[in-house]
Amino acid sequence: MPDRAPQPVDRQLPTDEARDLISLVRDIAQHEIAPKAAEEEHSGHFPREIFRLLSDSGLLGLPYDSEYGGGDQPYEVYLQVLEELAAARLTVGLGVSVHTLACHALAHYGTKEQQLEHLPAMLGGGLLGAYCLSEPSSGSDAASLRTKAVRDGDHWVINGTKAWITHGGVADFYTVMARTGEEGPRGITAFLVPGDAEGLSAAAPEKKMGMKGSPTAQVHFDGVRVPEARRIGDEGQGFAIALSALDSGRLGIAACAIGLAQAALDEAVAYATGRRQFGRPISDFEGLRFLLADMATQIEAGRALYLAAARLRDAGRPFAKQAAMAKLHCTDTAMKVTTDAVQVLGGYGYTMDFPVERYMREAKALQIVEGTNQIQRMVIARHLAGPESR
Repeated sequence: MPDRAPQPVDRQLPTDEARDLISLVRDIAQHEIAPKAAEEEHSGHFPREIFRLLSDSGLLGLPYDSEYGGGDQPYEVYLQVLEELAAARLTVGLGVSVHTLACHALAHYGTKEQQLEHLPAMLGGGLLGAYCLSEPSSGSDAASLRTKAVRDGDHWVINGTKAWITHGGVADFYTVMARTGEEGPRGITAFLVPGDAEGLSAAAPEKKMGMKGSPTAQVHFDGVRVPEARRIGDEGQGFAIALSALDSGRLGIAACAIGLAQAALDEAVAYATGRRQFGRPISDFEGLRFLLADMATQIEAGRALYLAAARLRDAGRPFAKQAAMAKLHCTDTAMKVTTDAVQVLGGYGYTMDFPVERYMREAKALQIVEGTNQIQRMVIARHLAGPESR
């Protein structure tokens, strides 16, 4: 069964431009993304053509400066675009979030010359990015990464392997964190590596539980030479750049999670109001009505939480704690809501005839990516009670 088009959410948007933008996104979601989502996820098809359409429509650089091809949109608006895309197909919403994450380092820490040279193509020229921090032996402990970059004249030579890379093997550029100095976070530097660089290759995509249309793969760097002009920020600044990007990226994951949960709720409500048992719609039964009410309440709470964090970010105020809270709450909500949606549909929910089983499989990934929810709890606690005593 094809995915139903996302149901319109009553949004509070700051400008007429933002309202027009959401209308454009809904049109693309309804006509270009949702109709193909189930079939393409089942076959593992990566929708590169959709990302080209989004780029042509100005939707791959929304939170960045228009001087470089961005959309000048506040995070409050950008995240609601992500939610709409994820409700139609998580592979697309998450893909846009990862691309935005991959652009963050250059947009916020690059020199003016670097930004003028590279950002227009990254934000609106059809390119697609990937973010390379995690490694086979360093996931949550990202500061222990082993990929090395060694200076060779006016170049750096990168050797190592990155793991769990969304768009690995299909990206046009990779924002790469590599060790250039001492052990620990102070010895890491950021680089912008072209996707076609000699010595760069990707392993076969991971065989995942869900999001089969989104390639996740190890990326190998075997003597990849990168010009000094593609180093981003200062030497040793890479880990700080990575954490800065993740604070914003976690809000993207939160928005995607709420989009996925909303799609599951819409499917559950449509089924419950149409399915009849004992002579009446099953939505008449109190137990099920309360379940739907709880699902809707948690979604609204998650949406309010990620938007509150976004507004702090837009105001230039600290938002790292709130971003961790949003990522934690929204992704846990997506897992709970999608599981409950399967329950609402009963046996049908466990079949591929309806999308809720796929939504449940996809939701699990969101509790893991860009910092597991256990890591989010550590981040929140650190803001509340300070770092742990050793």
